[in-house]
Amino acid sequence: MFFESESIEFKSQFTEEIYKEVIAFANTDGGVVYVGIDNEGNAIGLPNVDAEYARITNGIRDAIQPDVTMFVQYTIQENKVVRITVGEGTNKPYYLKAKGLKPGGVYVRQGSTSVPASLDLIRQMIKESDGDTFEDMRSLEQNLTFESAKAAFARYGVEFGEEKYRALGIRQKDQFSNLALLLSDQCPFTTKIAVFSDEELTVFRDSKEFAGSVFRQFEDAVNYLALCNKTASTIIGVVRIDKQDYPEEAIREALLNALVHRDYSFSGSIIINVNDNKMEFISLGGLMPGLTTEDIRLGISQPRNKKLAEVFHRLHLIESYGTGIRRVYKLYEKCTLQPKIEVTKGAFKMILPNMNASPAVSEDVAGKLTDQMKKVLDYLDANGQISDAELESLLNVKKTRVYTLTTKLKDLGLIEATGKGQNKQYVLKK
Repeated sequence: MFFESESIEFKSQFTEEIYKEVIAFANTDGGVVYVGIDNEGNAIGLPNVDAEYARITNGIRDAIQPDVTMFVQYTIQENKVVRITVGEGTNKPYYLKAKGLKPGGVYVRQGSTSVPASLDLIRQMIKESDGDTFEDMRSLEQNLTFESAKAAFARYGVEFGEEKYRALGIRQKDQFSNLALLLSDQCPFTTKIAVFSDEELTVFRDSKEFAGSVFRQFEDAVNYLALCNKTASTIIGVVRIDKQDYPEEAIREALLNALVHRDYSFSGSIIINVNDNKMEFISLGGLMPGLTTEDIRLGISQPRNKKLAEVFHRLHLIESYGTGIRRVYKLYEKCTLQPKIEVTKGAFKMILPNMNASPAVSEDVAGKLTDQMKKVLDYLDANGQISDAELESLLNVKKTRVYTLTTKLKDLGLIEATGKGQNKQYVLKK
């Protein structure tokens, strides 16, 4: 006689509880289920062992996902007991098809019992089986629909259907991937936009949160930001010239960058802050290892979500990797204040200045601005003023170079000096 243990389970007759035991063994270290032996270890047998054998094998094949049958062997002992030998699976977590990738459907072995796995353990098993890339990992939610994705693909003239799922990366190992989750109508990530009436971003005018497929979020956010993008008019002679606060293409590129390159392993939202002077696009996830903000401005790109980027590329929403940021700076080349990129370990922020809130410069002046000059102007925009000593530190240059730069900027009519001697400060010229 032998007893139940971490690797042995007894069932006196067939019940659907057997599926739970098979899942637990496949998700842990393997084991054996005996059907026809009671809890005391007595072989009481099955009344019709052949019929029960067929019922067990068919049930395990149909009730458990992913397919576990290659790790399961069946034998009939003494013409009355079905022995189910389960090996540790390589495509964890295995789960009840009817319950899904949730604690109620995923089981592991704990001592001599099978217990529901926690969400953290389920995620860990997926990570170990599928790798570290979020978009390639199996989605915890498998009941997905793609109405917004279908509409987006149709709008841009690209075929979309189940026959394309595997090629796009929507299906992995016959299950929906996290890429599918992002494209689906059930996408749990959101984009939040807040409009403020003060520079410190503390007094709300309005706020919106957009959910659903990343395609729907993109369209809804673009349309809402268009309402925030005012037009200023000037009269030169008899000609009226209208100019928007922000180039529409710059808004589009900044939003696409946030959607495509954010780190979706974090559950937070994309945040867009708007006030009278700027738009801030903040997404989770800093730069990929080895990249700097200078690299990004040069157009060097290492996409975090390669398959998501490829989907947007197929729809011609992005042209090619790395060109979007360069295009944003190109749109601002005649503006005194330049877009800024701020990066922390866990976040990426792109700031678009309001072009009507900062004086434009002529093409002649724009052509004379060096990177150091732009850096000075950006600093003054953010901080208001700067001293000679602070300029030396900011640019890592000597006093003679500071004198040359400030003289050129004053001659171009972009900055002016206030105070004298040690109290001298440079400010943007109004």
